[in-house]
Amino acid sequence: MTKFRPLHDRVVVRRVTSEEKTVGGIIIPDTAKEKPMEGEIVAVGQGARNEQGQIVALDVKVGDRILFGKWSGTEVKIDSEELLIMKESDIMGVIAS
Repeated sequence: MTKFRPLHDRVVVRRVTSEEKTVGGIIIPDTAKEKPMEGEIVAVGQGARNEQGQIVALDVKVGDRILFGKWSGTEVKIDSEELLIMKESDIMGVIAS
């Protein structure tokens, strides 16, 4: 990936691809699939400033698997890869491995 660092409390997320078959074995075409709301963080900003002007680090880090809201983030293409840029507050939680 091109050197890209999001600003402040923003993160760059790569969507995790979903399974292409249902449990019953039915193959789902790409056009009928919902975009997954799970992703992996590929870059993070330094953090937001608090009222005293100090930088508060983010709770997430590169490599974390996260859940986010259906309409969260802005879709961008970096090096022909579709990614999302969102604020840390759009992230619902980190998936523990």
